[in-house]
Amino acid sequence: MPIESFTVWFTGLSGAGKSTLARALGKHLETLSIRHEVLDGDELRRTICKDLGFTKDDRDENVRRIAAAAQELNSQNVTAIVAAIAPYQDARLKARHACGPRFAEVFVDCPFETLLERDTKGFYRRAQAGEIEHFTGVSDPYERPQDPEIYLNSHAQPEQQSLALVLRRLEELGYLALLK
Repeated sequence: MPIESFTVWFTGLSGAGKSTLARALGKHLETLSIRHEVLDGDELRRTICKDLGFTKDDRDENVRRIAAAAQELNSQNVTAIVAAIAPYQDARLKARHACGPRFAEVFVDCPFETLLERDTKGFYRRAQAGEIEHFTGVSDPYERPQDPEIYLNSHAQPEQQSLALVLRRLEELGYLALLK
């Protein structure tokens, strides 16, 4: 029986560890010979979403485009691994519906102080000083997922522990049959 594709959507504030964990999951799926693509929100902002700003409407459109790309990958039996802030619950719900029933939302959380420590480019401090408008978690809201399939605290859990939790939950959901 062929492996069915699925979508894993990592959401959380900038610096929480979404992209790091998405890439780690991608590397693991590669070892299992599972076709996949990582759709990184920052990279997509430079390509298919470069015409969008950071208003709520533009952020919702950004999520819609990423979900459409994930849906297209799934239709080709390619697993989509998304790392995108996706700050609004309604847009994430629409992404879930667009991608279909084999969808796992992963909320990557950590304390704000940790985000400040990880912010080597100073975006949070600049946003707090009013120098950056529409910065999620400072001047724009982030609506925490209400019922994610997977919750990770990237401050308390090292990357490998977080990855192990993701893999275990994907197995429980029936998306992966882990090699024993």
